[in-house]
Amino acid sequence: MRARLIPLDGGQPIELVKDLTLVGRREDCDLNLDHKSVSKMHCVLVKTDGLLLVRDLGSTNGTRVNGQRIRRAALLPNDQLGIAAVKFRIFLGPGEPLKADDRTQMIQPADFKELLSANREGDSLGELIDRPIVQNSLPDNYEDGTSRS
Repeated sequence: MRARLIPLDGGQPIELVKDLTLVGRREDCDLNLDHKSVSKMHCVLVKTDGLLLVRDLGSTNGTRVNGQRIRRAALLPNDQLGIAAVKFRIFLGPGEPLKADDRTQMIQPADFKELLSANREGDSLGELIDRPIVQNSLPDNYEDGTSRS
């Protein structure tokens, strides 16, 4: 599995090549973050079975995932990892990282059918036009009134 940390300050992505990466301010850490807010031995990142896990090592300023301070957590693509004041976005998998604002776009059945009609000639998607298109039965809004996208 390919795993990278994309710095939110615009620096170069950091490829996690080892299965276990020690992160901290000490020079002998696998990932040395030279910032005064980072502890000498801050956290450890573990790649295993298609997952990226993080465990805080009792750091002074903490480790955060999506703004929440954690002791240990599983990291998902596009999660934000805060190592004290240093922030990264998580990239997992092949290819190029997504942009922070890349999201799946919701499309209505009628709009989908129109798109298929426009691309019908010579396009394999055109074969789908004769199949019935139904709206997803799962709710876009949950009981608390928030939407999940």
